[in-house]
Parts: sequence; C-alpha cells; structure tokens
Amino acid sequence: MRLTKFTDLALRTVMRLAVAEQGEPLTTKEVAEAVAAPYTHTAKAVARLQHLGVLEARRGRGGGLELTGFGQRASVGWLVRALEGDEEVVACEGETPCPLRGACRLRGALRTAQQSFYAALDEFTVQDLVASPTGPVLVGLTARPSG
Repeated sequence: MRLTKFTDLALRTVMRLAVAEQGEPLTTKEVAEAVAAPYTHTAKAVARLQHLGVLEARRGRGGGLELTGFGQRASVGWLVRALEGDEEVVACEGETPCPLRGACRLRGALRTAQQSFYAALDEFTVQDLVASPTGPVLVGLTARPSG
C-alpha cells in the first residue's frame, strides 16, 4: 500500500499537534513549516482533519490548532481509512474493464491485504506515534522563540 501525499501530510500534522504544549496552539503556518509542507496543502489537510473532529481550529488572537481528545485517542487505522477512503487497491471496472474481472483472484487477494494493512494500523493511536524518540524531535521542529 502507498498512502497519498495528502494522507502523509495530514498524519504529520496530527503528530506535530499531538506534542504541542497545552494552551499554546500552533498556527497552520507553523505546522506547515514544521512538517516541511506548503501552507496551502497544510491548510487543506487541517480543514479535512477539523471536519473529521480530530482537531479544532480557532481564529483570531489566541487562536490556532489543537487536537481534540478524540484526535489524541484516534487509531491510525481509522484516520488513514477516513483520509484515504475505502476504495479497492485496483480498479477492475471502468472505461476499459479488466478482461479477467469475472475470474480473477487478484482482486480478492489485494482486498485481504488492504484489510490487513488497516488492521495493523488500528493497533496504534496518535499517542503511540509520538512516543519517544519521535515526540522530542517533533517538538524541536518549530521551537517558538522565548521571550
């Protein structure tokens, strides 16, 4: 399986927010800089994550991005399914249908593999992803200047 760039960015965004200090929400710009992604792409990922209830975004002074309690506890498998969708790995139908579609065993094998992939990710939460040594590295990506 290969994740889309969008899902990869959304996961990195969630991971960065998971280690943010309580009461000091990060801006979309800060997250984008931390995960080395364009602001516009990060903003789209933030909007999708907000829609999923994984993070809250507040505007204005004192605003910013924070993971919700649900976002902190979410399984990685659920998050990837929500971001990627549950489409099959191969497209057997379509404009030019596969001539093997009626007797092919590949489609079923790939579906089983996809389900196993998601099941393995279900065993991890966002908090698992940011355990040491990852968490301290994430925190250091965009250290705010003190003062």
